[in-house]
Amino acid sequence: MFGIKIVQQNCQGLVETLGKYSRNVDAGLHFYVPVFQRIQTVNLAMRPLQLSQYSVITKDNADIQASVTLNYHVTDAKKYVYENTDSVESMAQLVRGHLRDIIGRLELTDALGSTSKINADLAAAIGDLTNVYGINVDRVNIDELTPSTSIQEAMDKQLTADRERIATIARAQGEAQNIKLTTDARNRALVETAQAQAQATRTQADAENYRINKIQESLKVVNENYFKDQSIHAFTELAQSKTNLVVLSKDEVTTLGQVPVIKKMLDQENNI
Repeated sequence: MFGIKIVQQNCQGLVETLGKYSRNVDAGLHFYVPVFQRIQTVNLAMRPLQLSQYSVITKDNADIQASVTLNYHVTDAKKYVYENTDSVESMAQLVRGHLRDIIGRLELTDALGSTSKINADLAAAIGDLTNVYGINVDRVNIDELTPSTSIQEAMDKQLTADRERIATIARAQGEAQNIKLTTDARNRALVETAQAQAQATRTQADAENYRINKIQESLKVVNENYFKDQSIHAFTELAQSKTNLVVLSKDEVTTLGQVPVIKKMLDQENNI
């Protein structure tokens, strides 16, 4: 009498006769002799394995908690079942050991900022585990690296101090820039005011010079009658004013006497 065993897709069967491994069988329908034989099925599909929150010490003696996810599949069913009592746990211990070694060579800040490099180094360190455990690790990823509570508090304080220092520097730079801008604006205003005053002075001087030049040009073309006329006008205004005494030199009196109107005024004065 025969027994029937169906090996599912993506699985492999291990045939044991009287408790001893005899051969592998692939997916499909298989017959075996009960009592004397049995067929053990091994799944070859990829499976995830999470290694959560185990302690790792960095180069600077900082304690961090690491969480790693592995994706692996069985490559050799015979070695996976018969050569190790727990190939998955053996693989996990190997991964933990390599991760401790890799992170132990890094400072805390480097470890926290280099997870992609740690992933690559860990994958290279694990390599192909087929010959040892009948397993191949397809992908390894560090999900989380968490410093201890005391280290996290110290990092928070350091971060706060750095932020305050940066803010203080920024405020000081802003105040210095504001003072510089104010000083520059004041200096520009002083320069522009001085330039405007200088320009106004030059303009006024040019206008005065122009007026003097025009007077001089006019004086060059007038004749003696113009000056006599001006003298008559001056004495007319003098006669209408309250001033009753004018001091003149002899030459000036003689000259004024030549002017008919002035001569007449003087004669009238003498007759009085």
